[in-house]
Amino acid sequence: MARLKVLYGFHAVTARLRHDSSSIEEILYDPTRRDRRMQDFLQLAQSSGVRLIAAEDARLHGLAGTHRHQGVVARATDLPLAQNLAELLDVLPGPALLLVLDGVTDPHNLGACLRVADAAGAHAVIAPRDRAVGLNSTAAKVASGAAETVPYITVTNLARTLRELKDAGVWVIGTAGDAQRSLYETALDGPVALVMGAEGEGMRRLTRETCDDLVHIPMMGSVDSLNVSVASGIGLFEAVRQRNPIKNR
Repeated sequence: MARLKVLYGFHAVTARLRHDSSSIEEILYDPTRRDRRMQDFLQLAQSSGVRLIAAEDARLHGLAGTHRHQGVVARATDLPLAQNLAELLDVLPGPALLLVLDGVTDPHNLGACLRVADAAGAHAVIAPRDRAVGLNSTAAKVASGAAETVPYITVTNLARTLRELKDAGVWVIGTAGDAQRSLYETALDGPVALVMGAEGEGMRRLTRETCDDLVHIPMMGSVDSLNVSVASGIGLFEAVRQRNPIKNR
């Protein structure tokens, strides 16, 4: 029997409806909420043929584990995303674009990183199994559906995984404030994995030493660091810009 997971919030559930409505077993909703957003959502769910169940707030809270469910909770099967590095490398449609997170423990930051990765067309987000947040319901909600489309691969040994990526022809680029080279002076149009450390602490020593190259994001103001999801977006979209065949027009 397929394992069911809980999705909650309009963004996460709507994204799954549009991506693969057949994977949703049922949607529970708050019948006391009658605003236009809820009506549009229910119309989409009905047109997709998904079972709808009116439920009290207490039941919705119990399933979601939070009161921030917006009146919408779904029970759905996991989608068949790549579960490990070998599967990922076997199905890459082109030059790899990967985001590696070292030491990100806040589910809100993870969710935002997944959302950025999806927007940039990254093939996966990779993180260590220890010293990192898991893909919980909070992270999935913040990801606004990206947790359903971007593989989140956790590994036992991050340094070893980076070496495996290098052996597969992926250029591993770490970000560090003290790096000599700027992100914008670095070629990102080939197979690349961008490594982001935790905000404040940065990458761990072994992770840093395993990278092929280190780059910094130029900072023009008074702050000396960026939120990891913001830094991830800057790095990934610079890679997207370089891969765009009309970038020099």
